[in-house]
Amino acid sequence: MKVTTPNAGWVIVLTFFIAILLMIMPLPEWGQPLRPHWVAMVLVYWCLALPSRIGILSAWSCGLLLDVLSGTLLGEQALALSLVAYITLWLHKRIRVKPLLHQALILFLILLLAHHIPLLWIQGISGQSIQSWTYWITPFSSALLWPVVFLLLRYVRRKFRVT
Repeated sequence: MKVTTPNAGWVIVLTFFIAILLMIMPLPEWGQPLRPHWVAMVLVYWCLALPSRIGILSAWSCGLLLDVLSGTLLGEQALALSLVAYITLWLHKRIRVKPLLHQALILFLILLLAHHIPLLWIQGISGQSIQSWTYWITPFSSALLWPVVFLLLRYVRRKFRVT
């Protein structure tokens, strides 16, 4: 049975809220590099599914909230997530038609080029210590989980008729 909720914007907000909680949830030291970037994956999904509703402003807002909650330089995540949203929106018609494994590879490249490299650049300019090689694991773990996240969010979008 499908729930009839017109537009169901609260579902989108709830998915971002859960993703932010997963990002700030404490993990043991060895598990930190393995944490996928949940907010970026949810952002990419909604930019692909509803490009007219979710975009750069949503990315900026989630990034600022993530900056405040994680204690990073204010605007760091906001800028990186805005770049992720921009590239996803720019390529969304091409990405949507690809199989899930190709989408996972594209997500890996987007996270690497639009998120991790700009963050590394910002951290270098602000005088923060350079990350170890484990910094580069996050795009891999995100790409590995992309098919599961995509299918789960697509199920939620269809169940609650988010348009």
